[in-house]
Amino acid sequence: MLENKMEQTIAQDELHEECGVFGIYDLDGQDVASTIYYGLFALQHRGQESCGIAVSETQGPKGKVSSFKDMGLVNEVFDAEKLERLKGDIGVGHVRYSTAGASTRENAQPLVLNYVKGTLALAHNGNLINANELRHDLEYTGAIFQTTIDSEVIAYHIARERLKVGTVEEAVQRAAAKMKGAYSIVVMSPRKLIGARDPYGFKPLCIGKRDNSYIITSETCALETIGAEFVRDVKPGEVVTINGEGEISSDMTNAIDPCKQGRCIFEYIYFARADSHFDGISVYDARIKAGRFLAQDSPVEADLVVGVPESGNAAALGYAMESGIPYGTAFVKNSYVGRTFIKPKQSSREQSVRVKLNVVKEAVAGKRIIMIDDSIVRGTTSGLIVNMLKEAGAKEVHVRISAPPFLWPCYFGTDIPAREQLIAYNRSIEDIRDLIGADSLGYLRIERLKEMVSGLPICEGCFTGTYPLAPPTEDIRGEYER
Repeated sequence: MLENKMEQTIAQDELHEECGVFGIYDLDGQDVASTIYYGLFALQHRGQESCGIAVSETQGPKGKVSSFKDMGLVNEVFDAEKLERLKGDIGVGHVRYSTAGASTRENAQPLVLNYVKGTLALAHNGNLINANELRHDLEYTGAIFQTTIDSEVIAYHIARERLKVGTVEEAVQRAAAKMKGAYSIVVMSPRKLIGARDPYGFKPLCIGKRDNSYIITSETCALETIGAEFVRDVKPGEVVTINGEGEISSDMTNAIDPCKQGRCIFEYIYFARADSHFDGISVYDARIKAGRFLAQDSPVEADLVVGVPESGNAAALGYAMESGIPYGTAFVKNSYVGRTFIKPKQSSREQSVRVKLNVVKEAVAGKRIIMIDDSIVRGTTSGLIVNMLKEAGAKEVHVRISAPPFLWPCYFGTDIPAREQLIAYNRSIEDIRDLIGADSLGYLRIERLKEMVSGLPICEGCFTGTYPLAPPTEDIRGEYER
């Protein structure tokens, strides 16, 4: 029990995204399961709790869907034999980290729904703030839920709307119009692949093409991995449909004034992979800018700039480029720590960090170090890493964070806890510096966030308490388990 608690403590001090989605339609009729597997592999950073794939044959019996999902990483859940059994030329896949709904196999996605018009398979990234209300509407008309996630609410509303309209894409648009919050969705119907993005553009979604296949996925890095070319981003508020002739149709009925949009800034700071880009902005370039801004606004004399892998690395390089202080590698990250690794039995919480991260003593001994990280949530991990650097012989450790202090929770798909659990809540910068044991501490200024993304409208709610749309009056995360 003790080692499980230790691991949870460390995990709770890291930020988590909710999900990654991937959909593909091969117009030549080739099986797509293995391509979805590699696409999900590229999106693994977006969720490590569970994953799944659902496929269908567009030329076969209408409504037959083959699917498999389970707890664990993509390469733990799927092997060649399982993929071979998933026959179909259209499909969707999903990787999940739960911010609403328990981490159980039942809540893994994609969700497959059989109803009077056929079948739907749905993969969803984000968080609806009116999911309870939408769920109650369905429950009072006899719906029976198999999961505790808002994605099932979305699937049911799409199915209900499909009974009233002529096409599945119109049903998706009408269901989306009822939703409030963050969503990027990929829907597989028997003959179409559909993507939908919320009007605020909280979460990324893009379209790609490889030979005679079309893809809708969370990040461009998944397109690169499977050798597909980027076509364009799905616009905030847009519903896109890809049919059997390879035609891409667009419905912008749900779109709002672009000035009111609010992309999650943490996609650029932390969540998205550095080689991705969305809405015209390179994630890598945005992180380099953040580091440069930190060097301009929070300079300090030092011998070496280092990043906490992986998301701190690009910001650290930006800091080094701007300051002229050499950039170096101080940490070695164990990339093979999955859900199945044997947890350490030592009573020290620090052991859990050391399993994932080690310091290169020769790189830091006797030096003044500037350590760049993307965030401080509860502060537990930051304090342990600072201590590890000092144990390795660093003379000074100056911490710079490529985001402003977290002061408010997130309701739109990022696992930022209640205010009382945030280290910055009711504490000064000096208080935080003292708690994590750093020689100095500097955060990115809020004014710099829009500069990072060349003026794109963004959501700054977790820093300012001002959200693009009114948040719920109570914490809705995990509501269905209560």
